[in-house]
Amino acid sequence: MKLELLEIPDIKLLYPKKFEDERGFFSETYNQKMFSEIGIDTKFVQDNQSLSRKVGVLRGLHFQKAPFAQDKLIRVIRGSILDVAVDIRVGSPTFGKNVFAEISSDKWNQIFVPVGFAHGFVTLEPDTEVHYKVSNTYAPETECSIRWDDPYLDIDWQIDPTKVTVSEKDSNAISFAEYCRNPAF
Repeated sequence: MKLELLEIPDIKLLYPKKFEDERGFFSETYNQKMFSEIGIDTKFVQDNQSLSRKVGVLRGLHFQKAPFAQDKLIRVIRGSILDVAVDIRVGSPTFGKNVFAEISSDKWNQIFVPVGFAHGFVTLEPDTEVHYKVSNTYAPETECSIRWDDPYLDIDWQIDPTKVTVSEKDSNAISFAEYCRNPAF
């Protein structure tokens, strides 16, 4: 597995090996021992999958508060996304900064986003399917969203904001300033 660190080194971009032949391919997308060797000692407890029919479906910026905070391992089964992680750890040298990477079925890559980051993505192709592993179960009472278009965060989603489709929940998310008044991490 090839490992690439982004500008915030806690976020890891991973490229699993893919063995192809005339039958198709085989790939080991998760192996606890191998992940541990590259510094990811997470015990995943739940797998999730989403389908976004249109280009420009934006999901995020989400996180869960303790004791249900989640590490996430995100990969794309079909299509592509621009994946974004925002450091929301007070006192971190990269607090309020974001990193992004294109994750796609063609690139056969995945991204690890640890606890302490708000996470989101926007679809770049129609009928995009995203699969992600999480280290804690879904707990709606601890769930929180920060606005995807918060001016302080100044995230370049690389898509026309008028063409973005978001849920009502994400439209009503808190600002980053509101998060800073009562931080979770």
